[in-house]
Amino acid sequence: MSADLSTYYLGMKLKNPLGVAACPPLTGNLDMLRRLEDVGASVAVLPSLFEEQIEHDELEFNRLFEYQSESFAEAITHFPVQEYNTGPRDYLRHVEAAKQAVSIPIIGSLNGASPGGWIRFARMIEEAGADALELNIYFVPTDAEMTSADVERRYIDLVAEVRQSVALPLAVKIGQNFTSLPNFAQHLVAAGADGLVLFNRYVEADIDLETLQVKPDLVLSNRHEARVPIRWIAILRDQLKVSLAATSGVHRMQGAMKLLLAGADVTMMASILLMQGPDVVTTILDEMKAWLEENDYESVEQLKGSMSRGNCPDPSALERANYMKALTNYTMEHPVPPGS
Repeated sequence: MSADLSTYYLGMKLKNPLGVAACPPLTGNLDMLRRLEDVGASVAVLPSLFEEQIEHDELEFNRLFEYQSESFAEAITHFPVQEYNTGPRDYLRHVEAAKQAVSIPIIGSLNGASPGGWIRFARMIEEAGADALELNIYFVPTDAEMTSADVERRYIDLVAEVRQSVALPLAVKIGQNFTSLPNFAQHLVAAGADGLVLFNRYVEADIDLETLQVKPDLVLSNRHEARVPIRWIAILRDQLKVSLAATSGVHRMQGAMKLLLAGADVTMMASILLMQGPDVVTTILDEMKAWLEENDYESVEQLKGSMSRGNCPDPSALERANYMKALTNYTMEHPVPPGS
């Protein structure tokens, strides 16, 4: 009997655990969305609508309103010429078009750090037909007077406000740098999160030595980055009764299977699709099915979480004890040359 690859995420039944993370070249293009569905992707997160876009839209609307008595029909010229998906209105149209273009679930995404216009646009994304909403919270604290508790409260309050405004399943995408991630995750769930996406890959700043300017630098992930979500999903799996999505470093069947064993409900890909193209989805799915059958698993559901911290034969391997063991094993396998 062929292994059943179906899984559940945010209350939705997916045909398999391979989804596509928010990425403009992938999920911002309708033809690519159709292609990704054809090769087997089970769910897609649309590119994020950014807080800055919402604020820009509000400013332009206010400016138009102030001058409407003078501009009449020419009022539309007060809006800047925008390329695809550069504003909230375009984003909502893309949600509607994506729902018509494919049959797999479509998840909208909001990216920012403060409530702002999020509440209203969360409702609009829901009305546009999205199957779920992902909050991609990106906040960099720079004030030395802001405590870790202040930072966490900012996240929690934002989740609670959006939760009150929509009935959509709500996932929260966060980074890994929190003092006590399990405790913080519990608070996010209590605030209304139906799922967590682990982990966000932030665009880091770099310095241009020619212009002496700070510039953003996007670096694609590598397969080894999956080790961080493997650890934390395994730790959180038995403590939280919510969906868990893994992202960062999902490049091969092996990485996807390890994340599922740790307790992920779905794995989200982007970098490997940009590097190798959509057909890699079919390859990973074929290898995944073969691995399940070779190891006597009837389904992904049977597999999920079987190597979580609560089910792991050696839970200490997920904790600090693993550091000394890994260091000792490495030095035994790679001895330091005499005189070094």
